[in-house]
Amino acid sequence: MKNLVKVERARLDLTQADLAEKLGVSRQTIHAIEKNKFNPSVILALKMAKLFSLTVEELFIIEEE
Repeated sequence: MKNLVKVERARLDLTQADLAEKLGVSRQTIHAIEKNKFNPSVILALKMAKLFSLTVEELFIIEEE
């Protein structure tokens, strides 16, 4: 699954630490999500999508095999 978290974070001029604080997670969690090493929980994905004014499907793209 790929995502647009880094792109959207940059669009809002937020650092990883800024985004982490807004979402109540660690900066390391944001880093891992951006690097596709960790998939967020449904609740965290919903919070991120709402913050970026996107749908979860727009923010997180499931790649077909």
